[in-house]
Amino acid sequence: MNQPIPLRHRPLAVGPLRAFEAVARTLSFRKAAEELSLTQSAISRQIRGLEDEIGCSLFRRGTRFVELTADGAILQGTAVAALERLDQTVRQIRRSRGRSVVNVTTFPSFASLWLIPRLEAFQRDFPDIDIRVSASDAIVDLDDSEIDLALRYTDPAQAEAGAQRLFGETLTPVVSAAAMRQAAEGQAPPLAAPADLARYTLAEEDDQRPGAEYLSWRRWLRENGVPGLQPRRWMYLNFTYQQVQAALAGQALALARVALVSEQLQRGDLVEPFAQVGRVTSPYAYWLVQAGHSRSRPEVKQFCDWVLAQAAQTRIDIGEDLAPVLKTG
Repeated sequence: MNQPIPLRHRPLAVGPLRAFEAVARTLSFRKAAEELSLTQSAISRQIRGLEDEIGCSLFRRGTRFVELTADGAILQGTAVAALERLDQTVRQIRRSRGRSVVNVTTFPSFASLWLIPRLEAFQRDFPDIDIRVSASDAIVDLDDSEIDLALRYTDPAQAEAGAQRLFGETLTPVVSAAAMRQAAEGQAPPLAAPADLARYTLAEEDDQRPGAEYLSWRRWLRENGVPGLQPRRWMYLNFTYQQVQAALAGQALALARVALVSEQLQRGDLVEPFAQVGRVTSPYAYWLVQAGHSRSRPEVKQFCDWVLAQAAQTRIDIGEDLAPVLKTG
């Protein structure tokens, strides 16, 4: 005879409830993990702990599916309402304390290479505004989140209505200043023509997302007359900032996004070995998207204006003449 599960009376923790709500909404442990910046195993542990705490199964799990149980469906409605009320209260408390917060979502390489190095200047001019950066490759729905604006990378056809184009995409080979100096002094193989890359390690984009083909060395080699070239070694990395770090460390040449390394090029930390012939473009561009629920907040407008001003300087740095574009449809 089965023994009844003893009733428990202690309150539930909020963390597992957030994990439950995310899995219940997406019906995917992987998507919930990406959304909450956790691992899938961490999400699974939180769900198992919540099921143990409540005393019932909340999901039916299959090889290729996840679905709510009847008990899970009951809990979902209450959890969503409770979390929305909690988040709204927290936002009110934060604003009442006299400091404004602007929440930004963007992808990790853009945050590391373009946004964060410039944030000190913004915070110096606007000391009462805090910036919270959420860096993730997951696309956040601005209509259903606390995020105020997104800085995204996409082609014009996929840009949202109302998105403001910041600058386009230009790519160029880069190498550390020390490695270039060694090549010029004969202490390393020459770097005078694209064919010389056969004696170097190339940091390649290891990514299958849309637009990745425009970031590949193979495309650059093809467009610069050496389509069959094989380097001494490939170094596969799936984040742009990792490739830039490899170049700065002298471990490889990177095919860099000029807009994201313009400051390193200006300082001389990175060098374009084929500056006269080596730049190629992509149809993709960088965009600012503002959430509708944040348009009336002055601190968000101030931050957006600052981003647009920084983008204007980047366009100058990369030699782009195109003015900002507002996506209308």
